[in-house]
Amino acid sequence: MSVTYDSLLADITDPDGREITDPATDEVVGKVRFQSVDELDDAVARARAAQPAWAARTDSERVELLMKAADAIDAAAEPLAELLSREQGKPLNGPNARFELGGCSAWLRATAATELPGQTVVDDDETHAELHYRPVGVVGAIGPWNWPMMITIWQIAPALRMGNTAVVKPSEFTPLSVLALITVMNSVLPADLLIPVVGDREVGARLSSHPDIDKVMFTGSTKTGQAIIRSSADTVKRLTLELGGNDAGIVLPDVDPKAIAQDLFWGAFINTGQTCAAMKRLYVHTDVYDQVCDALLEVAGNMPMGRGLSEENVLGPLQNRKQFDIVARLVEAAKESGAKILTGGDPDTSAAGNFYPTTLVADIDNDNPLVAEEQFGPALPIIRYTDVDDVVKWANGLDVGLGASVWSSDRDRAREVAARLEAGTVWINSHGGVHPMIPFGGVKKSGYGMEFGVEGLKGVSVPQVING
Repeated sequence: MSVTYDSLLADITDPDGREITDPATDEVVGKVRFQSVDELDDAVARARAAQPAWAARTDSERVELLMKAADAIDAAAEPLAELLSREQGKPLNGPNARFELGGCSAWLRATAATELPGQTVVDDDETHAELHYRPVGVVGAIGPWNWPMMITIWQIAPALRMGNTAVVKPSEFTPLSVLALITVMNSVLPADLLIPVVGDREVGARLSSHPDIDKVMFTGSTKTGQAIIRSSADTVKRLTLELGGNDAGIVLPDVDPKAIAQDLFWGAFINTGQTCAAMKRLYVHTDVYDQVCDALLEVAGNMPMGRGLSEENVLGPLQNRKQFDIVARLVEAAKESGAKILTGGDPDTSAAGNFYPTTLVADIDNDNPLVAEEQFGPALPIIRYTDVDDVVKWANGLDVGLGASVWSSDRDRAREVAARLEAGTVWINSHGGVHPMIPFGGVKKSGYGMEFGVEGLKGVSVPQVING
């Protein structure tokens, strides 16, 4: 039986639940019931009970079932993308809703195909020692509202692959998308491997302190990550934390501004700027500063923004009003400081939805709040520099370090600069791209623990040495 948007929504909505609204129109998308701490406890108990049988399955059996789950996502991709667009706000087209659904199934398949075999670490006349990776047990996955489906897959795919079960708490802003994704996956997976729990902060706090949760994976703000660290301390949980960032891009003077403008734009404005590893501040050498600004302005003018269900749009609203207010505050601070608004910066607050126009800000100081704070929205400050040593110091001057990028026609020179940057990932002539086999994680207050590929599988496992 084919999955439709209406049937998908009917499976997850509760007429007595809390209203979830479309950030583009303020219309109600659906209603979801928020669950209690007692219901979370029940979900953890069920996941705990189901885990040994899942771990006891052969590796090939687990892979086969995860591949079937990926097929189920593909079969329901269009209604899932429509729900995502309505609830999160991102357009169907561009690197947005349909892109996210394609990423979900592709990532699930890649993770299922990744192996983490045991290895012999010493084998001589006196000692034989092997290192193996066992399931950690029950994983608690706490996700964000910006890429709700794909980041959920990033958390649960390796967990299930290694023989764990998972209890998933979606963001309070985007619960429908995650509930729908898990409903589709659970149509082919055994019962209680993957259990969603929609709840508020009290439920989240219980999840991170629960004695029967063995590992917590969290993507979100540094402040919330710090709270999870504290609440998980008594049970000594393993943690993977992908926290806030304020990624710097550095443009060296040997670039062709027009050739890099499109990639610069999407490095900053993918998902309307609502991406942890998006470029949040752009440093451009004075020799090419004006040309880069002009090239970005031209690209920005050709990127339509509007309701996500309209096929022509590639930029959408901010997901919630709180985030809109943060962006507006930071842009106003830039205006008051005398920075130059190249485009945008003038939202229509009388219109429906949380639309903030694509905004480019030039002639801005490095210590301006729009540069120093993570805006997480469609406003990019462009800072002029003359000396590479200075710009490296500026890029490294914040207490976060998720990603960064260097742009140059000389790859060797770009690598030299990249090696000096304090970031978990530094891209050359691109920004923000991820790959299921390339480890990803932050430094400083951007979190710790690696995701993706073999390192990601290790992160949801416990090592065991057999010596003898």
